Amino acid sequence: EAARRVLLLGEGNFSFAASLCGATAAHIVATCYESEEEACGRGGAAESVRRLRERGAEVLFSVDCTKLKDYFSPEEREFDCIYFNFPHCGRKAGVVKNRELLARFFHSSAEVLTEEGEVHVALCNGQGGTPADQPRREWHNSWQIVAVAAAAGFILSNVHPFKAETIHGYKCTGYRSQDKSFCIEGALNHIFTRSKPLPYFKPMICEIELESQKVSFQVPQVLVDKINRGFLEPNSNHPVRTVKEKLTAELSQTFPLKNTDCSLSLLHQGHLNGVCHSNVFWITLSPEETPSAEEMSNGVANAVLFSTVDFCRDTDKNGWVTVQEGCHISKQYYLRPSLLPSAQAVIQRGAFLPGTLHVLSAPVFRKCLISPYSMPVFHEVVFVCAVNRGAEKSCTQMLVNSIKTSICSLRQTVSGVKLSINLQETSSFETTELNDFAAFESQLGKIQYFICVERDTSDSGEKGSCVGITRTEQISSELVVVFASLNLDLLVMLICGISDWRMLWTSDTRFLRQFPRGELRLFKSFSLYPPSYVHNVSFWVPDGQQFDEVAFHTVARRVSGETVVSIQLIDSFQRSGTGRKSLCYRLTFQSCDKALSRQEVAETQ
Repeated sequence: EAARRVLLLGEGNFSFAASLCGATAAHIVATCYESEEEACGRGGAAESVRRLRERGAEVLFSVDCTKLKDYFSPEEREFDCIYFNFPHCGRKAGVVKNRELLARFFHSSAEVLTEEGEVHVALCNGQGGTPADQPRREWHNSWQIVAVAAAAGFILSNVHPFKAETIHGYKCTGYRSQDKSFCIEGALNHIFTRSKPLPYFKPMICEIELESQKVSFQVPQVLVDKINRGFLEPNSNHPVRTVKEKLTAELSQTFPLKNTDCSLSLLHQGHLNGVCHSNVFWITLSPEETPSAEEMSNGVANAVLFSTVDFCRDTDKNGWVTVQEGCHISKQYYLRPSLLPSAQAVIQRGAFLPGTLHVLSAPVFRKCLISPYSMPVFHEVVFVCAVNRGAEKSCTQMLVNSIKTSICSLRQTVSGVKLSINLQETSSFETTELNDFAAFESQLGKIQYFICVERDTSDSGEKGSCVGITRTEQISSELVVVFASLNLDLLVMLICGISDWRMLWTSDTRFLRQFPRGELRLFKSFSLYPPSYVHNVSFWVPDGQQFDEVAFHTVARRVSGETVVSIQLIDSFQRSGTGRKSLCYRLTFQSCDKALSRQEVAETQ
């Protein structure tokens, strides 16, 4: 195996390079910006250079860190690690010039770094502008290192103190371009890695069998990267599947189990009683004229095979959208927003055994407002058990106790911290306390209990989260069915300490690497202190049309590729006389797993 190649930039007296060379088997290439004559005039530099060369290291002079590929042939441009300690433009250069230096350095580094390589940048206390700096400078007065690095496709993956005292023989030098030391107390080493590029999703056609007929439809753009991901498949190591398997294993100690996941339809037709039209993804099909996926991808078909409702819409008195294509009235379908209808269908078909716990699990799709714990797609698991009338209360209690035991055990194993789980009756649960999951479930019918998990308030300022519900339904004079529904994605977040639902869907392999062989662990983010950018948008609401905020948030999700993390109404205005209304929203952009630059956000806005 070839030795790792390490590039050191901006060396002052080469004392850091000499120390590193003596402590590693990697091939060292040490460079500085000054000429050899200027550099070796510094105290101790000539001796350090001699030691480096004796140990087989390369020493280069007059190297500009913003033009690195100019100094190395193509076969030499594969460095595993690049160090740049205490970069500075020299003399009394301010924060703006030093930001520009870093920006050009990161772009240059990207041209000579391996795909899995690291860039280490040491900065004096406060310069970086991240929460790791103590005290932290105001953002505008810092070097804004995470935002600068993001523009070159890098994310901050680790940060730790720069401990000069542990580096044998190291002496910092170069204060205001002189052979003088400077204060490095509280200095930090920032470790950057390459980010996956922001995705560009092509339109996606999904083919399914519906009512004994093959049909295809275009997947709503906001769901293109989330459909058919297979997180619950038998060969999956995703923590969503692990939590589901451990839950069912615990429940099997109390109930005989039967999995019923094989025939869950992706599309439903008709009307979900009580469910707001804005909360579902509507799909319009014309089966008799549906072109193939190949024809769609080749652009042959001109007809639109799906309909997503704009945020200002025309509806009839019942809240239905009228859609007509050419001379044909299209059938209205919607993506599965809940497994409850499927669970009820199992009961209606009589395909159940009283006393047996039937388990259904699959992704479900719901339009919702943007927040760290609100997700347009998540994995739902529903437990269904039919019991004799009068036994439903004890069945519910046994079911909930097993669920609570399993969740508490998982969290205790993963982090050593106990979770507080409680049941709240519908009557004692304020409507304003409902998260999107609970609010939608409330639309589907009467809920008996909300299953709530207390979580660390440092995450989001909220005291707890509803992760599940129970309900009962009498199906005959003798039998009552008990249902328990759980949001598996929320459970994984709470058990593994994941603060943003989008991380569950990342394509970055560093996520799943933290859960080898399906093992549950406390998650450590590989993108620390990602930069955020704020923009405002104002618009008039068309006369006579009702503004749909959920649809507006869905548009923001789609256009931004899920990089909008917050939307707040900050102002509204109604013109006297005409009554015209305008709204002003504040949008905050931030990615949890990818580099997001100011320029990319400006283009999205």
